[in-house]
Amino acid sequence: MASVHESLYFNPMMTNGVVHANIFGIKDWVTPYKIAVLALLYEMSTTKPMALLDRRRLNKLILPLQQGADLTLEQFVKIVEECCLRMVNAVKLRLFLMADGELQDMEHFFTILPNAFSDSEAFKTSVVGLFMRQMLLAYNKLSFSQVYKLYKSLQQYCHRGNQPELSALPAEDMELTNTEDPSADRIDKDELDTISLHQSELRSDETQGPLSQKQAEYFLARQAYLLKNDENKAMSPAKLQDELNNILKFNPDFAEAHYLSYLNSMRVQDIFISTHSLLHYFDRLILSGGEGKSNGDEGYGRSLRYAVLNLATLHCRFGHYQQADLALQEAIRIAQEANDHVCLQHCLSWLYTLEQMKGSDSVVLTEDSVKIAAHFCLPYLASLGIQSLVQQGAKQGMPANKLLDALRGTDIMHWKQSLSELIEISLAQTTSIWRMYGKSTMARQQAQLLLNMNSLEPVNFSVQQNNTEAFAVALCHLAELHAEQGLYAVVKDIMKHLKQQFPPHTQHAKLWMLCDLKIQFEKAMNDGKYHLAEPHVTAISALNSTEGLYRKAQLLKALNQTSEASKILQQLQQQCEKSKNTEMIIRVMLASAELHWDSSGFASALPLLLQALALSRQHNLQSLTSETVLHLAFTQLMLGIPEQALALVQDVLESVLAHGSLIDKGRALLLAARCQMALAGSAAQEHRLTALEQAVHTLDEAAVYFSRLDCKERMRDIHYLQARLHHTLGNVSQRNKCAMLFRLLDQELPSSGMTVVNRL
Repeated sequence: MASVHESLYFNPMMTNGVVHANIFGIKDWVTPYKIAVLALLYEMSTTKPMALLDRRRLNKLILPLQQGADLTLEQFVKIVEECCLRMVNAVKLRLFLMADGELQDMEHFFTILPNAFSDSEAFKTSVVGLFMRQMLLAYNKLSFSQVYKLYKSLQQYCHRGNQPELSALPAEDMELTNTEDPSADRIDKDELDTISLHQSELRSDETQGPLSQKQAEYFLARQAYLLKNDENKAMSPAKLQDELNNILKFNPDFAEAHYLSYLNSMRVQDIFISTHSLLHYFDRLILSGGEGKSNGDEGYGRSLRYAVLNLATLHCRFGHYQQADLALQEAIRIAQEANDHVCLQHCLSWLYTLEQMKGSDSVVLTEDSVKIAAHFCLPYLASLGIQSLVQQGAKQGMPANKLLDALRGTDIMHWKQSLSELIEISLAQTTSIWRMYGKSTMARQQAQLLLNMNSLEPVNFSVQQNNTEAFAVALCHLAELHAEQGLYAVVKDIMKHLKQQFPPHTQHAKLWMLCDLKIQFEKAMNDGKYHLAEPHVTAISALNSTEGLYRKAQLLKALNQTSEASKILQQLQQQCEKSKNTEMIIRVMLASAELHWDSSGFASALPLLLQALALSRQHNLQSLTSETVLHLAFTQLMLGIPEQALALVQDVLESVLAHGSLIDKGRALLLAARCQMALAGSAAQEHRLTALEQAVHTLDEAAVYFSRLDCKERMRDIHYLQARLHHTLGNVSQRNKCAMLFRLLDQELPSSGMTVVNRL
């Protein structure tokens, strides 16, 4: 106790208890909570007969206790009690002996503390030994008045069960001759729940004091890790910002805290605070020590280059493309002056990303980026470029084998380099590609492979890496695939998990929100409940304007408002042609052809359908190809060519039954049955009954799919056709049964004007 740490306890920059300079000159200091941790370590060392499982649990607990923020006595006891009840009693006895005794009892504890570890090599080399030596050094530097103040805080800590004030107090509170009422130093009891260790960073408002350097670094590292890997387990944006403001209040130059504030602001899309924090981060980084060079790898110039680049990415996230472009050009200029190839490569990656966001062709830029990244041995950026090329190639209609070969080549590199994040992105992209090509079975397989893959990331803080965008995409695909098969109970479970894992304030929540709305819309349309589908259209438009317009046109078409639906489809087609959204262009063509069926006749729909068929085959979109062929078959049936119509249906029936949704399977079988009925009408008498019986069998299969979807409008159509067929075949009982079912559904459902005669 020979000296006092002047930079901490008698800092001339401290006014009214607020530090205006960097207080992190000292690594750590002694607090009553740290004494409790030291007591736990002492008892663990001196208590020899201890169960192996208890000792193992306590050993796993030591590091978080040392690095985490100070806990109340109740929290500390609760955590230790979960590991070893016997140790709790020993630690409490040791603490209360000091608190209920005299000052010399606490002094005696620090005297005997090294003796328990003197013969242990761990005391010299382990993290525990380093912590204990730091505490002993900090304690020995305290003056007598500070030791007395620490002793009084320990008494408060033990008897009030609340977190005491830190020993980093103004000098006047350290005076031994202080005559103020001791009760003035007490802290009001705060109602805190006994929560787990990893949820205890948020301290009460009355105890908002400076964290030590290690505590602050541990807190920032843990929260940054959680924001990256499991945002749901991180602090809420408001609470985390309060903690960061408290850290910055005592140390405004703590650059890492500014950067975490930037990440936290991005969670809630707050452009003002995120920009402010990002600029402050690089200001502090530039002004920190060791960055005196102007153009060196670790100097002022490097920080300035990446500051401008990060500002460009920030504007990209918020859709400010002009500002992002200007910032990128500035970053490129500075990087060229410094001959920084790595920074230039990052700029090039964001340049082609920006071009994609603006809807421009960026294939040439992306190819250049991949070549340069490979030349400078930057596998992460090279892989991202290849993934981007694969995505663009899929939209441009490249064959699936070429795209998957490219992804397979990057996957080999990912596994060699242990780039788990890119492995997840690759699997999610493969899932999307198979889904786009209409191979639902392969899409499900890839999504399940991603969800069951063990992460290569070092898993800390009990976090599994399952809240990334890749996992959200895979789960949304699974939800839509299950909805297509009528498994709405499973969809509900998947959506429940998505809502828990990606709360509404997180950046990837829009994915499941849009997916959920689309599923609900399709279900309402299949059920014929158009009044329930209408609110979903507005919500979908808020998240995705293109999808919203398409759903609005579908709803208007179902409500027989053909003129309004036609105007929306024309507007949507113009937008999609500008953005080169081939999938949506084909869907718009199919919807427009259906409008032609009702207005200008079936023959006028043929040019649109043939154009859609050519596009879908050019881009290898199997599901859309099958749907277009079914539309063509229906058109030919209505034009009186049932033989050609049935041949077209049979060509795609296998693909539809293997990969299509329930509604597609039912529609294909219903169309096949109608073609069989039309052919039976012109068949010879000896073949007519066989053809009609085959049509009845086909209708029964279609009814199975529609019943699983609870699609009452389609079931009404099927019962109508079944009743007519059974009447022709002379099956009176079956005819009456189907007629009764048709009548019940016809009375229940409103008249939509769309009969089985004029719709697919």
